[in-house]
Amino acid sequence: MKVDKNFIDIDGINTAYIKREGGEKIVLILHGWGAYIESIMPIFNAIPEHYTVYAYDAPGFGDSEAPKEVMGTYDYYSFLLKFLEKFNIKRATFIGHSFGGKTLTILGARNKNLIDKLVLIDASGVIPKRKLSYYAKVYSFKAAKKLYMLTHGNDDKALSKFYKNHGSDDYKAAEGIMRKCFVKVVNESTREEFKNIEAETLLIWGDKDDATPLYMGKIFEKEIKNSGLVVLEDAGHYSYLDKFGQFRAVINSFLD
Repeated sequence: MKVDKNFIDIDGINTAYIKREGGEKIVLILHGWGAYIESIMPIFNAIPEHYTVYAYDAPGFGDSEAPKEVMGTYDYYSFLLKFLEKFNIKRATFIGHSFGGKTLTILGARNKNLIDKLVLIDASGVIPKRKLSYYAKVYSFKAAKKLYMLTHGNDDKALSKFYKNHGSDDYKAAEGIMRKCFVKVVNESTREEFKNIEAETLLIWGDKDDATPLYMGKIFEKEIKNSGLVVLEDAGHYSYLDKFGQFRAVINSFLD
């Protein structure tokens, strides 16, 4: 899907964004980790036409420049605030998928005056439950890394080759500074922010989501006061794609 993007300098980062003109009410959409504007275009196109809609490629994704320093979740939140300031957005409805939703939990807790409504789709932010098999895998990984360093050295080139062969899919897909960003982000929880969110919040989850499982959505619903959870059956982590018709109906009902 080809999308015509504009570019603007935000905090020294050449940032790709799109805007659809509508009425006075504004919606801003944030994509997930490893994604970009194109991946959330179904959400963008589902928003009623009387809304003005924005979306941008976060630093290091899509057509936006990579950050010059390592960014964590709270840094991406700060970047969002600078985007809002750049476009003089005083109040909006915010929609975030996965990591975008995680970023919005901070905004919802700390900048309540900016938010009309909040929509979190298959959001991250809750550190996953760890099974025994996970720890066995982690310890095996660390042992393999130590052995690799003994036999191949521990310079950047050798470590990069090791992680390319043994790291997670997201880690393998990341390059340069974005790998360090990924390591920082994946270990950050924003759960402590949930209790401070006051905006009316719609939670949309796929019941087959294996990246941010449904039990996480139930934690969001329990700890965000004014929230409701809609579960889309037979939908995965990209629930808005798997069940687009239902998703669009739910979004339109919530917005209007």
